[in-house]
Amino acid sequence: MTKDLVIGIDSSTSATKAIAWDRSGRAVAEGRKAIGLANPQPGYFEQNPDEWWDSTAAALRGITNQVGSERIAAVAISNQRETFSAFTEDGIAIRPGMTWLDERARPQMVRFGKSFGAERVHAISGKPLDVLPCLYRMIWMAEQEPEIFARTARFAEVHGYLTHCLTGRWRTSTASADPTGLLDMTRDVWSAEILDAAGIAIEKLPTLLPPGARMGEVTHAAAAFTGLSAGTPVVAGGGDGQCASTGAGVTSPGSAYINLGTAVVSGSYSRDYAYDRAFRTEKAVCDDGYIYEQVIRTGTFLVDWMAREMFGIDATAQRSVFKALEAEAATCPIGAGGVVVLPYWLGCMTPYWDPYARGVIAGLSGSTRRGAIYRALLEGIALEVAAQSERIEAATGAAIRQFSAIGGGSDSDLWLQIFADTSGRPVFRSTAREASSLGAAIAAAKGVGWYGTIAEATAAMTNPPAKQFQPEPKNVARYAELRAIHADLWPRLIDWNARLASFAEGAPS
Repeated sequence: MTKDLVIGIDSSTSATKAIAWDRSGRAVAEGRKAIGLANPQPGYFEQNPDEWWDSTAAALRGITNQVGSERIAAVAISNQRETFSAFTEDGIAIRPGMTWLDERARPQMVRFGKSFGAERVHAISGKPLDVLPCLYRMIWMAEQEPEIFARTARFAEVHGYLTHCLTGRWRTSTASADPTGLLDMTRDVWSAEILDAAGIAIEKLPTLLPPGARMGEVTHAAAAFTGLSAGTPVVAGGGDGQCASTGAGVTSPGSAYINLGTAVVSGSYSRDYAYDRAFRTEKAVCDDGYIYEQVIRTGTFLVDWMAREMFGIDATAQRSVFKALEAEAATCPIGAGGVVVLPYWLGCMTPYWDPYARGVIAGLSGSTRRGAIYRALLEGIALEVAAQSERIEAATGAAIRQFSAIGGGSDSDLWLQIFADTSGRPVFRSTAREASSLGAAIAAAKGVGWYGTIAEATAAMTNPPAKQFQPEPKNVARYAELRAIHADLWPRLIDWNARLASFAEGAPS
């Protein structure tokens, strides 16, 4: 039988979804299994690494039960980023995995930034000083769990661990390794300088390979768990954000994507390495190049929060209410009648890198209706993306000519038109509903030889956009005025926010 399918394994924070794709980028079969998340104390978010593998194996069985293993030409992995654990050489987890949500290593981050140099770590790794990279939680382990740290034979992020489970080899993609904060971004090697300063032995890290490279083959033991055929090639994929970029067709200069999910992540492609506080730099899941990535930690999370906490709506049970909210918001003028939202409910990454930042709704009056508040929310996030995109262009000289929108929020015509008008650039609704899995499958298609390059595979496996949203000149001019007001608001509130945060932390229990 012809091997006519490749599988993109998307191991996210909440579940692993595996999807089989054909040569044209059509989804043929899928499997899925949830992953638990523990919050043992404030700021600690952990998972059992066994569940990363168990959910992957179950998701793969879901596919092989439908289409048969003999049709699978290769698999590749897209994974939740900045999540890792400590293992024995045989792949047994020594402690729970620490996820990207974990904030326990703030003191280690601050100290390392002072001793090593925040600017130096940024220049090497492409990551501004922030609590997300795995680096700081590894230092936390060395300080707080020295016996476990000493016993660790391998530190691995989800991609590296799943590769070991599938192939028996400790290997990973550079596009999955770079969010750890340990990669030298210009040389595509583990940074000896950062590792030495952190006290982490390079021998404890997986071997690095570029996206689209063959990492090994499915072992007989893994075949028994997954239903795949032994010997099936396993190809290097990357972090879910970079894979989503490729799945959205963003593999050439001038193109960018907006992923309107729980968080809003936007990234633009460039062949040149650059770093700036306006963005974090990631390795692209492509033949070369980088993604300049901006992150707003609240996207549809904030939409659901507002519906639940402010409007008293069960967003899970009453999804249709969002059509009503969108209709009400559409009748409001640009600027939502003077209501402005700063979407920092979970802190601010780009461009301020302030984990203590908090959200703001300003301009409320007795005449304010919920449609205006809802529109201000949509506008607030869009204004952030537009402003940060301009900062990226100014810092790198790399123009952004258009956006491809993916994620659940991209179903909103109103929101995509607002993005087009605030940015002054066309926004295209992508047809890729599972862009991270598709991006990994594109890497697999290149790795198994279906196409000569990832760019060729992307062109063949991504489809034309479902709908285009062109900026309307009058609206663009109006939003330019609002953006100037919006950009000035947070700098004026920083001291006020710090005082409130200090007051809240000192509140009696």
